[in-house]
Amino acid sequence: MSGLSFGAIETWWWPWVFILGAGWLANDLWRFLGVAFSGRLTEDSPVFAYVKAVATALVAGVIAQLVLFPTGDLAATSVALRLMAVGIGFAAFRLARQHVFVGVAAGEAAFVAGWWLGI
Repeated sequence: MSGLSFGAIETWWWPWVFILGAGWLANDLWRFLGVAFSGRLTEDSPVFAYVKAVATALVAGVIAQLVLFPTGDLAATSVALRLMAVGIGFAAFRLARQHVFVGVAAGEAAFVAGWWLGI
């Protein structure tokens, strides 16, 4: 296989260069483009609303996957415990005037307490 693939060059340093390049391309390029174009966007623009909706949907999807289809050690816990922790975390988030840290900390504390109690 030719080109710049992971196994293209047989030296010790090539995998590191490949990973750094792929990591930069996947992350920082989009960050730089975001900074370059952010001055032209307003919070009520359709593009900003779309990006916010996609980001929110991705986070919701990851949380749903962790709660409903966990892997590893999390799979050993009950679905009731996971749903309870999410509910408590969400309630704390709303009661704390939408402070993310409060919601995450409350959900984590509820999960650890429930796990410790054997729920």
